Amino acid sequence: MKTFLLAVLTLMMLTQAQAQKDKRWQHKQQGLGGDNTVYFVTYFSNANSESLSDSTVRVINDGDTNANLWAAYYVFDDRQELSECCACVTTPDGIDSESVNLELTSNPLTGRVLTRGAIKVIASSTGDPTALKPTAGLRGWATHVQASGDVTETLLAPSNLSSGEQSLLQNLCYYLGILGSGQGICSCTPEGSDF
Repeated sequence: MKTFLLAVLTLMMLTQAQAQKDKRWQHKQQGLGGDNTVYFVTYFSNANSESLSDSTVRVINDGDTNANLWAAYYVFDDRQELSECCACVTTPDGIDSESVNLELTSNPLTGRVLTRGAIKVIASSTGDPTALKPTAGLRGWATHVQASGDVTETLLAPSNLSSGEQSLLQNLCYYLGILGSGQGICSCTPEGSDF
């Protein structure tokens, strides 16, 4: 009888644990809080086109740390080469809105106009994209301009930040700053402003 009760109790605990895990996964998929993600990725397409609208990346500081956080942006071209990097501040409960055309792709290292690529974002408690202190607390969305002219919006995709990836991004940004002599450093819209 004890074995049966122990088995039933174990099954109930496993079922409850799975239900909690499923709920956390569902919340994470829906972009609802509770996770400690510090690294996000998205893409941009049809950028810098005279006939199509601009894309945006918006990041909010969820206020959990009660401190300023920086969105460190690493913008890659369609050849997988880092083109620009910078870090933009967001105060607790504040919003950072960046134009893909005007801020994130307007000062490429090579001078080549970017039309598509990837954007990686790391939430950091420091404003230096070459010396990050990853800190959870940012949430983000991006708009995407389709070839038809339609605009869609998606959550920034949460990703796993390995120490190797963090080191690579910091080093690429560091050397981009040295080689570019000002080229390759993206600009930031002042918090609370639109572009």
